[in-house]
Formats: sequence, C-alpha cells, structure tokens
Amino acid sequence: MDSRKSILTRVYLVYGFMFVISLAIIGKILYIQLVEGEMWKAKAEKLSLKYFTIEPNRGNIYDVNGEMLATSVPLFEVRMDAASPLIADSTFDSDVDSLSTYLSSYFKDQSRLAYKSLLVKGRNSKNRYLLIKRKATFDQLKTLRTFPIFRLGKNSGGLITTVQNKRVYPFSHLGYRTLGWFKDGNSNNVGIESAFNSEMQGMAGKRLYQRIPDGNWRPMNHNNEIDPVNGADILTTIDINIQDVAEEALYKQLVINQADHGCAILMEVKTGEIRAIANLGRTREGSYEELYNYAIGESTEPGSTFKLYSLLAAFEDGKVKLNDIVDVTGGVTRFGSRTMKDSHMGGGVMTVQQAFEKSSNVGISKVIYRAYASNPQAFVDRLHSFSVNKKLGLEIKGEGRPQILGTKDGLWSNSSLPWMSIGYEVALTPLQILTFYNAVANDGVMVKPHFVKEVRKAGLPVTEFKTQIINPRIASKEAIAMAKTMLEAVVDHGTGSSLKNPIYKVAGKTGTAQVAQNGGGYNKTNYKGSFVGYFPADNPKYACIVVINNPTQGGYYGAAIAAPVFREIADRIYATDPEVGMNWVDTTHSIRSNPLLAGNTRDIRYLTQWLGYSTLKPTTEEWITQVTDSSGSRFASVAYGEQTIPSVIGMGVSDAVFRLEKLGLRVQINGVGVVTQQSLSAGSKIPPGSPILLSLGIKTK
Repeated sequence: MDSRKSILTRVYLVYGFMFVISLAIIGKILYIQLVEGEMWKAKAEKLSLKYFTIEPNRGNIYDVNGEMLATSVPLFEVRMDAASPLIADSTFDSDVDSLSTYLSSYFKDQSRLAYKSLLVKGRNSKNRYLLIKRKATFDQLKTLRTFPIFRLGKNSGGLITTVQNKRVYPFSHLGYRTLGWFKDGNSNNVGIESAFNSEMQGMAGKRLYQRIPDGNWRPMNHNNEIDPVNGADILTTIDINIQDVAEEALYKQLVINQADHGCAILMEVKTGEIRAIANLGRTREGSYEELYNYAIGESTEPGSTFKLYSLLAAFEDGKVKLNDIVDVTGGVTRFGSRTMKDSHMGGGVMTVQQAFEKSSNVGISKVIYRAYASNPQAFVDRLHSFSVNKKLGLEIKGEGRPQILGTKDGLWSNSSLPWMSIGYEVALTPLQILTFYNAVANDGVMVKPHFVKEVRKAGLPVTEFKTQIINPRIASKEAIAMAKTMLEAVVDHGTGSSLKNPIYKVAGKTGTAQVAQNGGGYNKTNYKGSFVGYFPADNPKYACIVVINNPTQGGYYGAAIAAPVFREIADRIYATDPEVGMNWVDTTHSIRSNPLLAGNTRDIRYLTQWLGYSTLKPTTEEWITQVTDSSGSRFASVAYGEQTIPSVIGMGVSDAVFRLEKLGLRVQINGVGVVTQQSLSAGSKIPPGSPILLSLGIKTK
C-alpha cells in the first residue's frame, strides 16, 4: 500500500510539473502574441522584406536653342550568381565554354580561357556575386542577356545588374566650368549643376522587395511602391554654336601668344543673357583646358578698360567735357614720388576724347586728378553710384569680389587717385567689367548677367528667369552719350582701329595692364591684354570682353592679342544672327529683282525687310508668291480651297512639304533648290493619301 502510494505521489508530481511547464509555455506564447507580437512581426519583416531605393533621372541641361549640353546615361555593373541552385550543374558544364567565348569576343578585354577560369572558379567557390563587367552600357546589357546561361532569365541565368547614372556632356569640354558638376558632399561643386541641384536631382522612389529562398529579392505588388520624381531640366542662355566659336578663337590666340590663360564672354545687351563664356588655362603639359572660371572668379586690376569708369564719373559730375584740353607732356608726369608713363611716349596738348582714343595714362590721370584732387572721396562715391563696388549676385558660385578703394581705407595714399583712374589699385572680374560696358551700351541701364532662362518639367517651364535690373540708370543720358562717342572713336581712329570694318560698327576699349606679383609689385614681363565693347555700335545687340593673361610670344597690347578674338566672335554673330545682320544696308539691291519667290507671308515679310526691299502690303493670306505683270513684280495670294491642291512653285522645301503634308499628301522630293515643278496640278482635287512629286532646282524671276 505504501509502495503504491509512493508511486502515485511520484506520478502526480511529474504530471503537476508538466502541467506547470505547460502553463508557462502557454503563458509565454500568449505574452509573445499579445505583448511582443508587433515587435517580433517587425523583426521578421525586416529580415524578409526590404525597401529598395529607385533613383530618379537627373534633369538635362540645354542650350538656348534646345541643344542638349548635359544628360545622364545609365551604366550597369554586371555580376553573376555563379552558385545559384537554379543553374543545373549539367547546364553550367555544357555552356561555360560557349559563354566564355561570347564574353571574350564581345568585350575583347580577356581571353576565352581567362573568362572560363573566372566562371569555373566562381562556381566552385560558390560565389553568389561574381563580377563580370563594370560600367556596361544598356546596349551591352541587352546583348549579354542573349548569351548562353544568361539567356535563361533573370533568376535561372544568374545574371545580376545594378545601375548607376553617369553624367555625360555631348559637346565635351565646351562651357565645362559653367555647366559644372555636383557630387554629394563635395565642397568643390561648381556651375549650373551645383546651383540648380535641388531642381535637377528629383526625388527618389521606393519599392518593397521580399527575400526568396534562393537568396534573391523579388518585388512585391505595386501598392507598396513609391514612384520616383524625375529632376527638372534647365534651359540655359548659352548658344553652343557661339560657345564653340569663342573657345576656338580664344584657343588659337592663346597658342599664338603662348599665354598663361584667358577668357571670353558674350552677353546680350538688353537681357543680360550670357551667350558664350570661354575659359582656358595652360596645363603643365602645355595644352589648354578649362581649369578655372577666370571670367567670373579672377578679380584683378583691369588697367586701361577702367578709364571709361573714370571719365564717366567726371562726365556725370559735370567736371569734364570731351573737348577739354589736357597736356600729356610727352607721355610722362609725376604724382608725388611716383612716375606715370604712357605706353607710347610723345604727344603734347590733346582733347579728353583724343586722350581716351590713344589710351594715354598721363592724359586720363591728369584729367581726373585735376577734377577730384581736392575731394577724392567724391570720385570714389561716384564710382560706387555705378554699382560697381558690389558683387553681381550670379546664380553660380565663385564670383570674385570687386575692390574699389575709399579714402579711409588703409591702402589709400596720395597717389591712389591718379593710379585708380587708369585701372590700378582697383580689382574687377572680366564679367563685372563687361556688365559695366553693357550698361553703357544699354543707355545707362545696368542689367544682371545670367546663365539660365527656364527650369522645365515635361518640356513646360515651371520657373522663368526674367531680366533683372541692377541699376536703372548709372548716369545721365548726356554722360552716356559722351561715353559712347569715345568708345566709337577708339575703333574709328584709336587703339582699337584693327576692329574697324565697312560692314558693321564696333565700339569698345583696349586694355593693357601689368599684373601685380603676389604683393611683390609689378615687373616688365607679366601683362594682361583685353578688349571690351559692343556691336553694332549704332544699335547694340551684344557686348563682349576678351582677356588674355601673360603672353610670352608676340605682343601684349589688348589691340594685338585680345581684339582678334573679339573680331572672330563678332563676325560669326554677324553672319548668323538676322537681327544683327539687318543693320547692314545692301547698297546693290536696287539693281536686282526681289530674290524671294514664294512662301509663308510672315517669313517673306521679315526677309524682305531684312534684305532692304519695300515692305509687303497688309494681307490676311498665309501663303503668297511673287508674280510679274505690266506693273512690275509683286506678291499675290496662292490660296486655294481646302479640298484643292495649292501651288508650291517657288517655295523652299520645308514650306512646300509643310503645306502639302498638312493636306494629307505624301511628298516625294527630287533635286535641290526651290520647287520648280509639281506632279499634281494646282487647283485640282486632292486624292486622299496620294503621292506628289516635287522637282527642285534653281528658279529665277
């Protein structure tokens, strides 16, 4: 009995212990489910679910005519899951030779045996991320997907790709520093890419992926996806064709003179839009590249181009007139203990205008000293009123700080006034100088130079950058008129006479300055030559500055080394810009008949005016053609009904094709020139979808 009781007691103890353990387990399960459930669920999802970032497309940069200047292209890193269980051993063994041959033949960077060794080694070492190719293009990736093994599909073929966008510039180096770049965390980001990064970068998206048993990730349904927002595009003010001319002309002159560096800027007078900005510096190897944006960043003593500032101040204060007399005393004078000399010695009494034309240091400094010696701060104050002592506030960073000394500055001395008057003891960047000359060309209105016209999304503008006025009138009309007279005289019979031509009129100023040597004074070998001006002088459309630093061969005067670059840029503008070309009067047109035969009325009207013929009589017709009768040559309508074929005889190809295709005809073209014959007669009914043959040739009236 006692034995039986003892056994039952032990059984009850075991069952009781198991019951307590069961209660504890059930309690723990309930605790996990009810209390810690969300935490463990989140951990499980973290291990099996993951959000991957979807990078947006960075915006493109375009020139003012819509030519692409910068864009992003995808480059792929190609890897292989060589140990994937989805690739059967038999498949790998039978196709590895073929895959190696394909890779070697396509990329031509390794032998077939080297590729086979790489693949086999990756398979044997169970490499789940074997590198095949870095920076593969999309076309290369498409081809890779057709290779043995890889063609089995994304999972079964083991092909793994990751994409990175690479910034490319279709026009290579042109405007490189102005276009600039943006790299995360890089303090050296510059140019438009940096200034408009927030608009261009867009917003990244997210896509939820789930880990699958083979270790790869697969996307979940689209409900868990956040689409990326692509970046906005930037439409710049740059004209890539003019930019090309500016850089080529600058490059040639730098090579000829073996100069250290130089820049050229072209700006539209009324708007301040920068059409071209070229910067080239000599590398250690002796070639020239865009090493730095000298045009906006290099603030140095301008030399003789500053003489316009000085005389405009004196004109505005009523202290000087163009015909005032100054004695240049043979090209030498003294101010205190310092001697002032002209670059070309000689000369006696001359007018202020003549002193400016000949760029006489002695003449200009004497005029300004005589006007302001008793109150030099008045001269400084007048310069400040021109808004030349402040930065321009450009949208791209790196602008150099202008320096205009005041009488209370520690560096001011008794000789500061005369030396400032000829462009020393002051500092300005080329773009700041150009902005001042542009204001003179713009009748005293100083506009802010800018590089961007619009921010666009989906081809539509979301932000437009209008012309900003820095100073609505830097000087009176009378003072500006005197300044313009001097600038035109420089080219007509002064130091800039090499730019004089019978086709269009240029106004501007040459500049030659010794360059200070890091606080060590000046030497006789380091010079800077420049030319800054505008054209056409009688109706300014563009302002331009060219600066060439430290030439070591040939001359160093601005007229010799900078003016040829200015001339090449201006000639190109004149040949390609109709608005500038309209200022040229063709004196031979009166003996020729109007060469315009037929076309769009608006175009004919514009070209007739440009070529100097009498303007058309008002008409509501969209298309016109030239006809000749007893009263002479005139333009008449070529309108027909909507269901009849019009005459396109005499039209250019683009006008003719536009007209006919708009009516549903299929146009075929034979020859070159204007339309001389058409296969379907004018006035006949239109057979829908019918072809019409246009014969082109030379047709005269």
